[in-house]
Order: sequence, then C-alpha cells, then structure tokens
Amino acid sequence: METIQVVLDKKLLLAADRAARKMKANRSALVREALREHLKRLALRAEEDRDLRGYQRVPAAEIESHLWAAEAMWPEE
Repeated sequence: METIQVVLDKKLLLAADRAARKMKANRSALVREALREHLKRLALRAEEDRDLRGYQRVPAAEIESHLWAAEAMWPEE
C-alpha cells in the first residue's frame, strides 16, 4: 500500500470519523472502501453512456421493444 495525503474540511473529516467508527474500521479503510465504490459507479456510468450512444446510433426496431416489454411484465396470478 501507498501512503497519500488528502485534505478534507473539518465537517467532512468529522463525518468520516463517525462513519468509520460505525463500520468498526479506521479512517483509511473507510476512504478506501468509499473510493472503490465510487470508481465502480463511474465505470458503470461509463458503460451505460456507451450503451446509450450505441442505441442512439442504431435504435432498436419498435417490435423489439414490445417483445421486451412483455418479458418485463409480472405474470398474472
């Protein structure tokens, strides 16, 4: 592991310390976990944006959307 320095305002630091105590972890573990989660969300957003651009370039045929809509419905009991 590498050691880095991060500057936080006092309110954010206090909130991070409270959250770390609730997690029964230290500040570094909290920051690592938060950064991992944020990077996952960024990667997912990039994939969604890529897919959206693809569908905008080549839109699905209208019949395809009706087929998928039927699949997405809850079965009636």
